[in-house]
Amino acid sequence: MASSSPATCSLLNIASRAASTVSSAASAYTSRVRLMPCYTTTTFKGVGLRGGSLLPFPCSSPTRVFFSVRSPIWKSFSSSTSSVATDKEALDSSMDDVQRRLMFEDECILVDEKDHVIGHDSKYNCHLMEKIESENLLHRAFSIFLFNSKYELLLQQRSATKVTFPEVWTNTCCSHPLYRDSELIEENFLGVKNAAQRKLFDELGIPAEGLPTDKFIPLGRILYKAPSDGKWGEHELDYLLFIVVDVKLNPNPDEVADVKYVNRDQLRELLRKADAGEDGIKLSPWFKLVADNFLFKWWDHVEEGTLQEAADMKTIHKL
Repeated sequence: MASSSPATCSLLNIASRAASTVSSAASAYTSRVRLMPCYTTTTFKGVGLRGGSLLPFPCSSPTRVFFSVRSPIWKSFSSSTSSVATDKEALDSSMDDVQRRLMFEDECILVDEKDHVIGHDSKYNCHLMEKIESENLLHRAFSIFLFNSKYELLLQQRSATKVTFPEVWTNTCCSHPLYRDSELIEENFLGVKNAAQRKLFDELGIPAEGLPTDKFIPLGRILYKAPSDGKWGEHELDYLLFIVVDVKLNPNPDEVADVKYVNRDQLRELLRKADAGEDGIKLSPWFKLVADNFLFKWWDHVEEGTLQEAADMKTIHKL
């Protein structure tokens, strides 16, 4: 890069040197790292890659050069950390581009059975039954139950492209806080609430300003394990968040196939049909557990405006 002008650096040279550096690193350290190909948007800024992995190609210009590319890169992980997906798994043809990106870019929060943070791992690894069984991977999650002013519960049907439990009906929104500062905040469960805001916008198009974090009421936590098919499954410590608010919906078809509000009687009928196998209706296992154990008695508190009285965040219910 010594030939770079004092005003700028060649973007093509930066990209070439970056690729060369990553390739050399892969060859030099195969004995102690495993490599995973994934698709990501990478931003080059002068001397480094976004995410903290610095590359040794200094720019002679004081001007910070940056650009973004959507391309496959190699991410390396130390063999001392939890193992990662193989090349074959990384290129899993069963996933569409959106789900593949989420599987490899999202880092879930690993916890023990007392909900203490013990690390992080990719969403991909956290949902492989092989990893769940062999390494007992347990990650933090949340399930949102959003009621309108008529005290009807908003349900969603998961899209057909979801990796786990596609096309099943479930509560309003179910996802994971990620391993990032804003979603690791323990005080007042703010990290989980921030994640809930993020995913309600991602999945249902509800802007954060319509969902103040102090409106989310955590009522409890459950710990459960559920296989989805032979390959995928869930092992989650799940925060149950309730909120009463009227919202406008703009569902994301990559995440959501359908939505509907139900009252108590309509939900009971849905549960009956799912149990009987009628109309092809299936429910997510976590929603079924909450419905069978907690939901209807908590619904009383929704209507009476006494949700805080029902909250028990000290107990982790193993179901």
